[in-house]
Amino acid sequence: MHIVILIMVLLAAVVGPGLWVKAVMARHSRPAYRYPDSGAQIARRLLDHLGLDQIRTEVTDKGDHYDPIAKVVRLAPENFEGRSLTAITVAAHEVGHALQDARGFRPLVWRTRLVVWVGPIEKLGASMLMLAPFTVALARLPLIGLLTFLGGLATLGTGTAIHALTLPTEFDASFGRALPLLRRLDLLLPGDEAGARRILKAAALTYVAASLMSLLNIARWWAIIRR
Repeated sequence: MHIVILIMVLLAAVVGPGLWVKAVMARHSRPAYRYPDSGAQIARRLLDHLGLDQIRTEVTDKGDHYDPIAKVVRLAPENFEGRSLTAITVAAHEVGHALQDARGFRPLVWRTRLVVWVGPIEKLGASMLMLAPFTVALARLPLIGLLTFLGGLATLGTGTAIHALTLPTEFDASFGRALPLLRRLDLLLPGDEAGARRILKAAALTYVAASLMSLLNIARWWAIIRR
């Protein structure tokens, strides 16, 4: 019974934030034409105000994000073209990341470097996990534990490190950058700041579920190798 309760609590912790984020975004996506400018226009206006003329804006089908390598703010179609409170607030959040990049915000710098490195590291870790049984069979040595540990650390540990750097980056983009910008340029309609705060919190918490899942995967992996 205790195990069932623990599983339910873990599932709620992993799934709950994602469901809440979707609910908040959907709620403030209506009415669709609340603002005169679209998310893309707001993003451009904010970038120009900050002197970040070199940062481009694009529509994407891969989710709202700022690409620090390509120097581009990318918004999903509903936020790029939309004129809802969600659209302009999400646009401001992504511009917040562009501002972090321009100011050399350290967690974003470290996260960007880690993302570049993580691909080869994860491939190496996956290869070690795949080769472990064959190595043991050929060498007749108890290396599988070591190879499994190193492979799991490389594949799961790097992802967890990225998530650890992502959370402070997201909250700073929301409340240290985006909200002050929206206030300074007086872009929010009267009574909309509370909703914008909820949206910015949702944008910052987008990665919480992924972070919790990453930690859960590490716990499962650790339990397996200790058997």
